[in-house]
Amino acid sequence: MSLHVRIVGTGLLGTSIGLALSRKGFRVSLQDISPTASALARDLGAGSLDVAAAPDLVVVAAPPDVVGQVVADELAAWPSAVVTDVASVKASVLAEVQRAAVEQLHRYVGSHPMAGRERSGAVAAQADLFEGRTWVICPSPSSDDTAIDLVRRVADAAGSVTVLMDAAEHDAAVAAVSHLPQVAASLVAARLREVSDDAVALSGQGVRDVTRIAASDPLMWTQILSANAPALLPVIEHLATDLEAVRAALARVAADPPAEGARGVLAHTIADGQLGHARIPGKHGAPPTAYGTLVVVIPDRPGSLARLFHDVGEAEINLEDIRIEHARGGPVGLAELSVLPAVTERLRDALEAAGWSVHD
Repeated sequence: MSLHVRIVGTGLLGTSIGLALSRKGFRVSLQDISPTASALARDLGAGSLDVAAAPDLVVVAAPPDVVGQVVADELAAWPSAVVTDVASVKASVLAEVQRAAVEQLHRYVGSHPMAGRERSGAVAAQADLFEGRTWVICPSPSSDDTAIDLVRRVADAAGSVTVLMDAAEHDAAVAAVSHLPQVAASLVAARLREVSDDAVALSGQGVRDVTRIAASDPLMWTQILSANAPALLPVIEHLATDLEAVRAALARVAADPPAEGARGVLAHTIADGQLGHARIPGKHGAPPTAYGTLVVVIPDRPGSLARLFHDVGEAEINLEDIRIEHARGGPVGLAELSVLPAVTERLRDALEAAGWSVHD
């Protein structure tokens, strides 16, 4: 008999989990405070609305500001089930469950799939959303080993790579690698409101990269930032200190005459950023790799990208990464290809021989 997973909350994450597990043969039942939301998730193929049978595992995908109480309610409603949640903050949820259902804590295992999209809701759900993504499992001090194994089994079935962390350690980590970037992206994007249309039209890949996640849901992120305020605050304070140092250095450079030493602050800021960026894991979680890059001018018409991929494949070279920037005022794009440094020149020769315009 297949494992029965009950999903409470049929937004992006809940529906995506339902889609992934349903494809793997799990029995999935759906519940949401909105009947329309749960019916939509069902119609998309995420599971059924049969909620009568007792589940083996409950996955709570409720909004961050209510998830702790929903976990406690599900522990009470299903006394034989393991309950997990997928909120992006773990310590506050654990604290609330400890207050509301301490005697059931052995059946609770917090978790957080490190996956998402700028779009929200069931219509944005994807069955492969968790493929290759990290799924952090944060057991409580009282969690049974069998409960932890059950959550790991479901995460594995969704295609994720599981990592065990303490709840407080998790919150400190996501404050730095997820929540701070969201704040920074939103602040940078907000400055664009006061820039002329002509200036915004000059936007290149740099501003697009920095502000990509600024399109996120304000309500959801207000809840996340509020819930993780204790861990996020010191990270924000460090950033504010660094930003003030840059501001002061720019003021000294702009002085007449420019003050000595100010340019050193700016140089150290960029250099420190390089060092931090170099720590980001590379492909498949391996140590960072320095790739060679080539920029290929690609016509903005159907079939062009497929032809480029074909020609790269014909050269028997593995493409490690690709970014595409659309040129302003012309029907072309700039495809930045990343490959291992040793094959960069061979790829250049092959693409030029195939008629592509290639640049460093």
